[in-house]
This record gives sequence, C-alpha cells and structure tokens, in this order.
Amino acid sequence: MADNLLEKANEILDKAQLASAEFHQFDQEQTDRIVEAVFKAGFNNRVKLAKMAQEETGMGKWEHKVIKNVLGTQLVYESIRNEKTVGVISSDPKTGITEIAQPLGPILAVIPVTNPTSTTMFKILICLKSRNPIIISAHRGAAKSCSETVRICYEAALEAGAPEDCIQMISSGSRDFTQMIMGHPKVALILATGGTGLVKAAYSSGNPAIGVGPGNVPVFIDESADIPFAVSNIISSKTFDNGTICASEQAIVVVKTIEQKVREEFERQHCYFLNPDEIRQVEKIAIVAETNSMSPFIVGQPVSVIAAKAGINVPDGTKILLAKLDGIGKDYPLSVEVLAPILAFYAADDYHTAVNLCVDLNYLGGIGHSACIYANDEKRIMEYAELLNAGRVLVNTPTSQGAVGYFYNHLPPSLTLGCGTGGKNITTENITAKNLINIQRVSRRKPNEMWFSHDQSKYYDESLGADEIMKDYYKNH
Repeated sequence: MADNLLEKANEILDKAQLASAEFHQFDQEQTDRIVEAVFKAGFNNRVKLAKMAQEETGMGKWEHKVIKNVLGTQLVYESIRNEKTVGVISSDPKTGITEIAQPLGPILAVIPVTNPTSTTMFKILICLKSRNPIIISAHRGAAKSCSETVRICYEAALEAGAPEDCIQMISSGSRDFTQMIMGHPKVALILATGGTGLVKAAYSSGNPAIGVGPGNVPVFIDESADIPFAVSNIISSKTFDNGTICASEQAIVVVKTIEQKVREEFERQHCYFLNPDEIRQVEKIAIVAETNSMSPFIVGQPVSVIAAKAGINVPDGTKILLAKLDGIGKDYPLSVEVLAPILAFYAADDYHTAVNLCVDLNYLGGIGHSACIYANDEKRIMEYAELLNAGRVLVNTPTSQGAVGYFYNHLPPSLTLGCGTGGKNITTENITAKNLINIQRVSRRKPNEMWFSHDQSKYYDESLGADEIMKDYYKNH
C-alpha cells in the first residue's frame, strides 16, 4: 500500500515538475493571459460553486459563499493583475541592484472545508500569477465542490495556453497520502490553510511552508465608540456565512459603564444573551471537552440549529447567541474560537482591565491573527494596537470581511492570513502572489574604492595590524 502511494506521489510531482519547467519559460504577457482566463472562468461559476459547497459541507449560506467566491476571483485578480512577477521587477541604478522574479516550483495547497471553492480559486490564481504549478489537497468534506472548481479553472488555463498539469488535485480521504506529498522532495512550498494539526504537519514536513494559525479574535468596544454602529458591524460579520471565516469575532469586551447600553443594543438587533444554564447546554454541544476546541458539528450552523442541538428555546430570528463569561480558559469553554454565530461577552471594571482581557483572549488561541477595536479616540486605538499581538488590528470594521482585505480597507484580498511567529507562521501578511516568488538579485560591483575611509581609522586597533592588511589587500585587488 505504501509503495502504491509513493508511486502515485512520484507521478503527481513528476508531472508538476515538467509543468514547472515549461512555466519557467513564460513571459509576463503569457502568464497574465492565463490568470485572466482562470479568473473569468471562476467568477462566471461563482453561484454554481457556492451552492455546491454549501450543499456538500452543510456549512454557511450559499449567498455568502458567492461573495467569498467573488473575493477569491475578481478581487484577488484586480489586486494582482498589474503586479510584475516575471523577469526584472525592479532596477536601481544608484545601488546597481536589479531584482528578477523567479518561480518557486510545484506548490501543494491544502484547502479547508469552511471556505473550499473560494480558497481553491484564490490559491490557483496566485500560484499561476507567480508561474508555479499547484497541487490541490481538499478536505474530504468538500472534495466534490473542490474537484469541480479545479476542473473549471484547469480547462480555462489550458485554453489560454498554460502548461499541462499546471493544476492537479489529489484524491481526498487519505491523510497519510497528503503528508507524503507534503514531504516529497519535489514540492517547493506548502500553502496550508486548515486546522492546527494540519498546519503543524506542513511545518514539520521538511519543506518550506506558509501556514495560518487559529483566530480567537477579541473585539473591544471603547466608551468613545458609536455603539449601535459597532453592534451592527459585529452582527454583519459574525453572521457572514455563519461565522466560518477564521477572522470572525469571538469575544466582545466592554467596560461596565457601557455594558447595559451594549447589551440592550445587541438585543434590539435580535441577538440573545444566554442565561447560565443555557450557557452550559451550549458548551456541551459547541465544545469538545477533551480538547477544549470547537465541535465540527456546529461549525457554520445557524442559531436555530445550534439552539435545537442544545435543547434551548430562543426567539425566532435570533442572529447571534451571546454568553457572558467571568473568565478565560478551559473552565470557560466558550472563550475559545467557535466558527459559528456564538460570542463570548465580558464586562471589565475599567479600560486597562478590558484591554488585558483582550490580550488574554488573544493568547488563548489566536495569537498573531486578528483583533478589533471600536473607538473614536485615536490614542486608545494605537495603544490597543501596540498591546495586541495580532497581524491585523481592525478599527471600526467587521473582522470577517475586514481581515480578508479589500472590502473595508486596503489590505490585500486573501484567504490565507499569516499570523507571524506568534502563530508559528513566517509572516503576518495577507498572503498573495508576491509571497510565491523567489527574488534573484543581480548586484554590480561598486567602483574601485576602499569600503572604509581614512577618517574612520580611529575605530581600528593599529596594534593588531589589521588595518594595514586590509589596505594592502585592496591595493592588490
């Protein structure tokens, strides 16, 4: 069995490597023609693929998945279309350094069940833009929709003149096979979007990897905030595709002086505060006690389904369930990341205690990812940003749509959000095509001159004789 898997892995990577060799010879115009064709094909199928993903995974809302597919195609394409990714990308006559973009080689792209078609198209576009063949490894729960996405993109790429096997998809269902591909010597890079275990496997594979961490996103509503505006934004974000974006809000933190106003506003906008007994019932079905992590059975589910599973009654039309908690950690299960319309809620005695709560939530399971503040006090905003270890600090912005970029800000549109060293990632950037090239630097020699001047001689110890040695060396070279 292992021999068969190895033979299959070798076959896939041999094809990818041949595609890589051919792709390396393409110029910018050829590359851009392929990228445009794939964008159009994906965009034109955005509704079909969204419905397939929702039906197959049982998560989220297909209408919102259409928007995600627009992000993964049109918005990504618009952000990279004019980017130089082939040949000379910069030249500085002053320094004598010319930078040349070189492709990496075959890239393995791991696709999560929460955002399957949008992430597949996004990763295909940024890989093709950087002339890298891509191998898709989809979550088994989204294999059909991802397979159809790959077919649509690949046919469009070939029609535009792309190399054969520039896009491949490995059969899902075998974690051993995916890990075998991860460790294959012909893989240039792994783009890993998924659970913590999978991302850790990618970083442990022996090949370079760009992974993401979990996002336990804290939201601080300051006294200077527009409360109705803040609540409306939070609801629009946390209910977007039923909270399946890892940058969705996870905990609301306020000071007690505005607690009642914030609670009343959430209730006015059709959210429901659980009582202590209901909190315990929701904890049982939302959190796996052994691992203190969210249950896959509630991911992307609406409030009506979650309430039914928990055996509680909530008003019809309830958008979000809120649980007021007194602490953070394993004794407070709903303080962890939950990709569903459930929010933890904290009321702190004062501003500094509130910010410390946000820091603690960040470190509980979302370090390096994202955080949010609603405030109209610039000093508070910057102080909060400096204290939080987050790659993205969103200001007065829905975090789901804000963190992925473009909708509310100028962050690059991306469905792979780096979490920096805090999240055990290599970068805090929103990953895009520029992260998938090697930059070759042609460095021209300086004019013949000493690298130090005579007025610097005081920094050298003449007793060592080193200065004379260096002078003699440069005279003769």
